[in-house]
Amino acid sequence: QVQLVESGGGLVQAGGSLRLSCAASTSICNTNFMGWYRQAPGQQRDLVAAIIRGGSVNYADSVKGRFTISRDGAKNTVDPQMNSLKPEDTAVYYCNAITRSGTYWGQGTQVTVSS
Repeated sequence: QVQLVESGGGLVQAGGSLRLSCAASTSICNTNFMGWYRQAPGQQRDLVAAIIRGGSVNYADSVKGRFTISRDGAKNTVDPQMNSLKPEDTAVYYCNAITRSGTYWGQGTQVTVSS
């Protein structure tokens, strides 16, 4: 069983930066997939960035060049650094982990980017 706790959301002006963090209750070294999704009002929940087993990283086209995701095995965190934020980045951001025992979600953290 895995608990995921997100932090770092908030209000930022366009062009600013935020760093989110997803802290896992178990070793992230044993996960097959850890990533971040986001969901704006009335929209589907879409993948933003993810790290899969072996360390490969994937990004949504909309955030490439602006967001960077990293994994800290010692702290059991997966942290996206979000730069050059745009109003269209406004959404609830969710951490997700897939292990052999199941799929887990955090409670979400709100990111609001003002123009």
